[in-house]
Amino acid sequence: MTRNVVAAGFGGQGVMLLGQILALAATQKQLNATWLPSYGPEQRGGTANCTVVVSDEEIGSPVVDKPMYVVIMNNPSMEKFEKMVEPNGTVILNSTLITLEPKRNDVNYLKVPANELAEQAGSQRSANMVMLGVIGWLWKDIFTLEELEQAVVEKVGDKRPQLVETNKKAIELGYEFAKNLI
Repeated sequence: MTRNVVAAGFGGQGVMLLGQILALAATQKQLNATWLPSYGPEQRGGTANCTVVVSDEEIGSPVVDKPMYVVIMNNPSMEKFEKMVEPNGTVILNSTLITLEPKRNDVNYLKVPANELAEQAGSQRSANMVMLGVIGWLWKDIFTLEELEQAVVEKVGDKRPQLVETNKKAIELGYEFAKNLI
């Protein structure tokens, strides 16, 4: 079993944290994982993305040319990363912020109102955790909801304990949204 995902958005949308938590959850299950961040050249307002590979086998390279899954948080990332996903792959897009129409007919699109769901959880800044919940549902054969939540506690609990419950709620909302959508 090997899965990979690219998460992309503006700096500050939490795509790096999403990837770090996903990789942490994998290593907590004794799986192999890589997390490869990439920052745009802009100091502010630029795109940022990360690639996460999770496998029960050794991972030869953290670089993924044609990801199975792509999480897209904004229009510039849609323009850049939609074309990368492998045929029959899945594009998970933040329908709150993305106004561009999907261009491909050989991939699956999941339109997730991530900011609205995050607001229900207590903070729009948790839209990344909503998307993590969606991935959790899509990868439910690898992770339980509780395992993803535990990784959140471990990653942010000491630094920002006040965010733990909001982030856990956002993950749950994303998980349930995907469960009802698919």
